[in-house]
Amino acid sequence: MDAIAADLAEYWYLYLAMPVIAAVIGYVTKLAAIEMMFRPLRFRGIKPFLGWQGVVPRHGARMASIATDLLTKRLIDPKEVFLRIDPDQLTRQVQTPLLRAVDEIAREVLQRHHPELWEALPTLAQDMVVKQVQAGTPQLVAELSKRLRDDIDEVLDVRDMAVNTLTRDRELLVRLVREVSRPEMAFIARTGIYFGFVLGIVQAVVWGITKEPWVLPIFGGLIGLFTDWLAIKLIFLPRRPVRIGRFTMLGKFQQRRHQVARQYGEIIAREVMTVPNIVQAILHGPHSDRVVAMVQNLVQQSIDRQLAFAKPVVAVTLGSKRLQEIKRSATVRALDAVPSTVRHAEDYLTEAMDIAHMISERMLRLTPEEYEGLLRPAFRQDEWKLITVGALIGFAIGELQVLLLLH
Repeated sequence: MDAIAADLAEYWYLYLAMPVIAAVIGYVTKLAAIEMMFRPLRFRGIKPFLGWQGVVPRHGARMASIATDLLTKRLIDPKEVFLRIDPDQLTRQVQTPLLRAVDEIAREVLQRHHPELWEALPTLAQDMVVKQVQAGTPQLVAELSKRLRDDIDEVLDVRDMAVNTLTRDRELLVRLVREVSRPEMAFIARTGIYFGFVLGIVQAVVWGITKEPWVLPIFGGLIGLFTDWLAIKLIFLPRRPVRIGRFTMLGKFQQRRHQVARQYGEIIAREVMTVPNIVQAILHGPHSDRVVAMVQNLVQQSIDRQLAFAKPVVAVTLGSKRLQEIKRSATVRALDAVPSTVRHAEDYLTEAMDIAHMISERMLRLTPEEYEGLLRPAFRQDEWKLITVGALIGFAIGELQVLLLLH
């Protein structure tokens, strides 16, 4: 005992440095684990084993699928979302750009399919034809809005839209997970300091007793391994409050449920379930053929209504075949004009659908296990690799201690 006390007095700076360096090991290994989860976006190194790709981007497709399953099955009801849209209000929002688009479409289609007749008409007569077509446009938009709202499950595949959005943009998926888990990442880094310091004290005691150089790298590896493992566990466990004396234990991620719910809802509404993305999915998604058929049917009905009194004359003048071509061409141009036209109602639609609030509200109803599923897959995929790398970094720093402090 006297020998240990004498050694402590002589090499006090060495014993003091051990807990501090252990805390640094804990912190550095956590920072490394955090960055390895998100970076790099693409594999760097020599495939298949000599290199690394961030856990989240590497398993992006599977993580996007898991997140989307939760989103579509528990957090979003497309029918409820679209029922919030007032067709008449939507029509008023897009009225000006819509009439302008109809003017262009009508003139272009008629010019293309019957140039002789169209050019023979006086300007005033051309304007009257366009005005007649425009007159039926508000009714057409209202009818289309109602049909989409009533049959949204038949024309919009939310899951396909969300998966494509998240997998197409790896940076978006990384940003989604990183933003939601930012406090948890900071917690992991902090725990590395605290647990590393405590284990460093144990390391100093063992070193004082044994004086074996292997103590430093072995403890460095154990500090990196144990603190990584423990930090990840403390994020998620316990899932439900556990009373221990005067204290209540609850996983860090579970504690932040209200904050995460609000943040997650805002990110999904701002980045994934946006109006442009929804329009794109309706027009070009797996069920786009149904949308085309729906629009074609409504356009044809609208044209027939406008020609109700003059249809026999028009049929003789243009011919039935050319009249059908005009209807098909009008349908194609109408579909092309939808994205730019709807953009003028984007603010109204975003506010009316209120997707962020719906997601936030429903997240609070999830079971702890379902809620954990938002973030847990990001760690579970290659968790053992992250912990192993933490141990290796800790071992390397411990060996560096031997070289710097003991020589």
